Parts: sequence; structure tokens; C-alpha cells
Amino acid sequence: MRRYPPIADHGLIGDLRTAALVSSDGVLDWFCAPRFDSPSLFAALLDHDRGGYFAIAPDAPDATTRQLYLADTAVLVTRFMTEEGVGEVVDFMPPAEAGTPEDRRRVIRVMRVTRGTVRFRLECRPRFDYGRAAHHLDLDRDSARFTGPGLTAHLHVGGDAARPVRLLRDGDDVHTGLTLNQGQRAAAVLTVCPGTGTSPPPRPDEDSVREAFLSTYDYWHRWVRRSRYRGRWQQVVNRSAITLKLMTYAPSGAPVAAVTTGLPERLGGERNWDYRYTWVRDASLSVKALLDLGYEEEADAFRRWLGARVATGTTITDEPLQIMYRVDGDPHLAEEVLGHLEGYRGSAPVRAGNDAAGQLQLDIYGEVAYALTHARDLAQLAGYDGWRNLSALLDWLARSWDRPDEGIWETRGGRRDFTFSRLMCWTAFDRGIRLAGELARPADVAGWTAARDAVFEQIMDRGWSPRRGAFVQHYGSDVLDASLLLMPVVGFLSPKDRRWLSTLDAMEAELVSDSLVHRYDPLASPDGLRGEEGTFSLCSFLYAGALARAGRLGMARYAFDKMLTYANHVGLFAEEIGPTGEQLGNFPQAFTHVALIMAALALDEELDRAGD
Repeated sequence: MRRYPPIADHGLIGDLRTAALVSSDGVLDWFCAPRFDSPSLFAALLDHDRGGYFAIAPDAPDATTRQLYLADTAVLVTRFMTEEGVGEVVDFMPPAEAGTPEDRRRVIRVMRVTRGTVRFRLECRPRFDYGRAAHHLDLDRDSARFTGPGLTAHLHVGGDAARPVRLLRDGDDVHTGLTLNQGQRAAAVLTVCPGTGTSPPPRPDEDSVREAFLSTYDYWHRWVRRSRYRGRWQQVVNRSAITLKLMTYAPSGAPVAAVTTGLPERLGGERNWDYRYTWVRDASLSVKALLDLGYEEEADAFRRWLGARVATGTTITDEPLQIMYRVDGDPHLAEEVLGHLEGYRGSAPVRAGNDAAGQLQLDIYGEVAYALTHARDLAQLAGYDGWRNLSALLDWLARSWDRPDEGIWETRGGRRDFTFSRLMCWTAFDRGIRLAGELARPADVAGWTAARDAVFEQIMDRGWSPRRGAFVQHYGSDVLDASLLLMPVVGFLSPKDRRWLSTLDAMEAELVSDSLVHRYDPLASPDGLRGEEGTFSLCSFLYAGALARAGRLGMARYAFDKMLTYANHVGLFAEEIGPTGEQLGNFPQAFTHVALIMAALALDEELDRAGD
């Protein structure tokens, strides 16, 4: 077992309530329960010694490993090839929508041997509350119960092994070894329940494990069949869609930005944030991608969640909305430093919670309008009350848009007049005006129109730099910013407008490195944090889409296909690409996969139009 495998060296499994990462060593080294934003039960990815892990792998140092998903599913297979035989660990979590009790999370790990003989070694070493809390172990031959503060984890190991499994105590942890011959299998089922002293779940047997596998397998195949995407990149688009679904909290419809916290944007640096929350921006921009793929139910579920945030207006700020919430809509995300954790390869501090929730980022109002106006039938979805809430929000924005803020990248270097924030304010008014007309609803259309036109003129006057021949990050600067790649997407300018093409050229010269895109230059625009960062995968996909819309199809296809080579072995992307091609930042990142889908759709449309 490596102390810190590469961030990208993991597959993702989940049950639409929470998720886990499994390395290609067969180590489950990140898992929070019962929700995405709960304290971790296994966090060896952030501290090998204190974080805890659940490992199943051959007891053979020479094993060669391969990891893959069963096609169009979230069932992960880790294959081990040894001198004595070939074995596999099949990892999955039955989706809650497929019958898992609401209060129980199940991780099922099936061991099987396809050739020869393999001796597996199993170690289960949970560490409750990010490794801060002790736990108690009750052991009964092939079953173990780990009891920690407010949570109980039940482990059962059994199957058709040649002899009965016996778990061995190691302090308050367990381990065992079991030898399987060709055609034999065994299963380890970990069931996590809230509360202490909970009764053990029903003892899993071979039939119940097989039934859980088949229901999970069938669930994902049925879900993927709902997609109407038939373009040139079907496999990677399907994988991105599955990843987005895995990162969505089914009870509310709210997606998290990533399933992890604390993974560094720069090794050894301080840019280590908690992404296990719902960003209004990221999730709102995913709505159109989901609709274009045919996932209307998922898009509508998030819009209902978003509409509830608009209706209640419950925030920790004086603004009507804040930039992120917990998956259930709770606005409280107080940030704390987990100082006892070493951090991934020494990248500290590790944080839980995110103080950026209190920042002012005016762009979110545009993203809200963008999401709510991409509806099959918004009048039916939101009703008159929903329209009144949106109308009141736009009335407020008409009075409040012309202020400096922290901007899309959540910089901690002070507020500025960010061009992207103004761009999305324009989007909010533009979409509201259109919708008022389409639905024939009462609205201050004249006021919104005046605000929209004022924003437009301000961007063209102060956001455009004649010297650079480009739109810039914030007023009074010549700094470029890749967030403006969304400018033609929202319809502010034509993708072939002279000023936009000039901006695209400037970005290519300064922010693009071998088709990979930096979001901005922190040396030219200090963001209040030390150190540099890698290229932003979200921006790299937005760049490919912008090239396609601009008619630069050869460059667009090259940039897109090359970016796909930076995916990990099972098609997942973290937040950034480092200087030597490694994936950095929280993993996987939903916004990156949204941008991948957007780029693929743009390329398909433009290539079809060109007859290629």
C-alpha cells in the first residue's frame, strides 16, 4: 500500500447520498458518511497514518493492477495479476433509489478469482470524525462492529471461500487473509448507520450480494439509456454524466462540487479547500448540459432546490443568496482547520467547511436566472409564486449590481469590479426580460431593460482594454481571465464577434499552454494566496467549446481530444493539471465534467454544420 497514491489513481463509487474513492491498490481511502459533507470515516488520502482506510488486495508484492468501470455503470473493478493467479475486487454502492434504506450506507466489495489462486488480505481501519475520535470494536468471528461518536459501522465478510473467514483483532481494527481458487468469490459488506448501539443489519449472504450487484448494475444501465446523446464522444460523455449523477444528493437534487476536501491545487501549498458543498454557479450551469443530454428529471430537481433557496433567502450574509450551501440547503459552512491531519503529501492546512460561503459574488444571480429559464415548462415547475420570487430577486439586483465583489474564483485578495460578475448580471436581466414576455407575467421590464443596457455599456467601456485588444478580468487592469470564455455561451456577444475573436487570440497567447488553459495569472493579479497553480481543466474544456463556436474547428478538436488524454484511467478529472501532467485539486470535480459535456455538444453541433 502506497502512502499517497496519485490523486488521479482512484475510481469513484457512490449511492446518491455519499461517495467513496478506491485506489488502484484496492484501498478505499476516502469515505464520508452518511452524507457527502459528513465527517470522514476513511481519510488516508489526507493522512496515511491517522486517516483510516479499508484495503483489500492480494498478499503479493509483485501484483500488477488494472482498474476499470463496467461499461456505463458506477461498478468499479480493480484487477490484480500475480504469479499465482488473477483476482478482482468489484466495488459498488447500491443506489439509494434502488432500495437502500434511507439511514444506511452500504459499501460492497466482492473478491473473486478468475485464474489460478489468489490470497487476499483485508484490513479495515476506520477513523471516525476525520480521525479525531476513538472508536470501540465488537468482534464476532466474521463480523465486526465499529462504534464511534454518532455513527456505527458494521462489517461482515463471507462467501464461498474454501474455509470460513475469521476476522482478527488489531487494537480496535480488524484484518484477515483468505485464499480463493479459480471461480470462487467472497464479499465484504460495510454498512454504516447513524447512531450508536444500532442493531446489526441483516447478515448478507451470497444471494443478497448478487441481488445488490444486479440491481446496481441494472440501475445504471437504465439511467444511461435515458441519455439522448449520440455524438462522437459517447463513451466519455456517458462517463461524465454518470460522474455528475454520483455527485448529486438524491433527496434534494443538489450536486456537490467534488466529493473531497483538502486535496491540493499545488503540492505543499495552502490552496486546499473543501468542495463537498453545492455551488450555485457550478450546479446552475450544469442544468443546460443535463437537459441537452435528456436528463430533465435531474435538471428539474436541482431547479426546485434552487427555487427554494431563492424563496427562503436564508443566508449568512446580507444578500438574498450566497454562493454555496450544504446539500440540504443549510447555509452554515463554518471553516475549520483539521490541524491533526498531515495533508496529502504534506499539503496543509486541511480544511473542513468553507468560509468563501460568506463572500459576495454577484455572478451567481446570472447563473440562477440561466438555470431557471432553461425549463421545459417553468410556469408549471415554479408556478406564480416562483415567478414572484425570481422577479423580486431581479428587482433587487437592478439596485445592487454595480458593486465590487470577490469574483468567480473566490479570491481572498479583496473586492474588485470583476468583468465576469457584470457579465452574469447582464445575463440575469436578459433572461428575466425574455421570460417575462414568454410567460406574460408582471415584471418591471423597463427597469430590468435599463439595468441590462447599463451593464452592457459598462462592460464594453470599462471591461474592454484597447491596449490588450481583449476583455479583461476586472476594470482598470490588463489581466486576462478564462472565466470570460462563457461570454458567447450566454449570448453577450456572437462567438464570431470581432472583439470576442481578439479576446480569444489574447487568451491563446497568454493563458493557453499546449491547449491547457490557466484561469488567470496570479502574479499579474494577486489573489491573496501564496504559490502558483496548475491549468484549470474547466477552462480547458470551455476553451475547446469557444474555439468550436468561433469556427476554428481544427484547433477545437485538437484541444478537446488532447484534453481527454489527461483524464485518469477510468475517465475522471480533478480540478487542475499540474506542470508534469498530474491531476491536482479536489477529485473528481463536477464543473470539469459539465464543461466536458458542453464542449462535446458544441463540437458535435459545429462539426455537423460543417459536414465533418
